[in-house]
Amino acid sequence: MRYHNITKDDMLNGEGLRVVLWVAGCTHACPDCHNTSTWDPKGGIVFDEEAKQELFNALNKSYISGITFSGGDPLHPNNIEEIEILAKEIKGKFPQKSIWLYTGDVWNTIKKYSILKYLDIIVDGEFEVEKKDTNLCWRGSANQRIIDVQKTLELGSIVLHAE
Repeated sequence: MRYHNITKDDMLNGEGLRVVLWVAGCTHACPDCHNTSTWDPKGGIVFDEEAKQELFNALNKSYISGITFSGGDPLHPNNIEEIEILAKEIKGKFPQKSIWLYTGDVWNTIKKYSILKYLDIIVDGEFEVEKKDTNLCWRGSANQRIIDVQKTLELGSIVLHAE
């Protein structure tokens, strides 16, 4: 897996103060995407043990609410396996921290993925410029949903996270 950045103390990509891992690789190519530099799966740098330690050191701070996986697309074939391993490890080491994930995929496409058992929130759907709304929390366009993953899995129907 490759990544572009680890942002610490982020308030825009999920609830609370968060750490964000920006991965490389996205095939959605949404028009007017705010992060086109992350599309190339060969871009960025290799996510190695040093990067992992940086991520975990940032998560270890008491004021950090959790981690957000973004990019690019964390569910891109080059990323999903390592993101799942990371999510599992984070849930084990920091069970009180929430895990958010942004993807251009929609719930019906990903609802059987094994990674879901480690995620708290998924923001699904491609960014659609004609549905852009700067008044929305944690998403760029009105078609995107903020899904409470565990409640959705439990009930078998989509449960949206309260903003």
